[in-house]
Amino acid sequence: MWAGRAAAYAGSFAKLCAYPTRQLLDAAGVGPGERMLDVGTGPGTVAAAACARGATVTAVDAEPTMVQLAARSAPAADVRVAVLPELPFGDGEFDAVVANFVLNHVGRPTVALAELRRVVKPGGRIALTIWAAPPAAGQALLGRAIQAAGAVRPPHLPAGIAPEDDFPRDERGLTGLMESAGLREAACETVRWDHRTSAEEWWSGPAAGVAFGGQMVRSQTPRIRAEIKRHFDLFSSEFADGDGVLTLPHAALLARARR
Repeated sequence: MWAGRAAAYAGSFAKLCAYPTRQLLDAAGVGPGERMLDVGTGPGTVAAAACARGATVTAVDAEPTMVQLAARSAPAADVRVAVLPELPFGDGEFDAVVANFVLNHVGRPTVALAELRRVVKPGGRIALTIWAAPPAAGQALLGRAIQAAGAVRPPHLPAGIAPEDDFPRDERGLTGLMESAGLREAACETVRWDHRTSAEEWWSGPAAGVAFGGQMVRSQTPRIRAEIKRHFDLFSSEFADGDGVLTLPHAALLARARR
């Protein structure tokens, strides 16, 4: 779903996902001299912010074009291709591990978390974010348009998480997931913010096939794609001010724990 889409992501959804960067690094206790791993770094936003704090940063992503972009964004970091749940690092190699909106995209989140636990040192910190469910109104905009247009899920898209591997996307559910992965002192809070963007910028990600929603859009017939765009424009007007700028409410879960 992400192959070759780093630039499209950076120009659209990356700005949204950058919002909790400071809180994420604070939750992981990232500061000068800390050895930090940023898993699923995307365009390198969190890695660059950690470098600015004086941390020694390693960043990984499964998508090579994301790695290229992150290497430019965070030139002081060691950026490389790597895929959960098999990270190319030794046990206890890092003081802190962060994952910004990554567990949304793995099929077995408990297994992924266990790998994050493996590579952080005893007593080390793990901090992560995921999208809350049910989604906030701004987050649900594209999904509403896809549903209203009668789009059909194509067979090539991943089926999602199996029921036995899924968990409630709320504070208690994410805390329980971290505890089930053997982490201690797990805690979770909800972070809410309004993302301001134009309708054109917000549509550019799905139009380019970014993430699951974008793949849903790109996989439809021309008629259904046009219907999705028509409903997107209609629903976007609910969030637009007099200048056409959208104010999109979002909510994410921010969790922290120790090995």
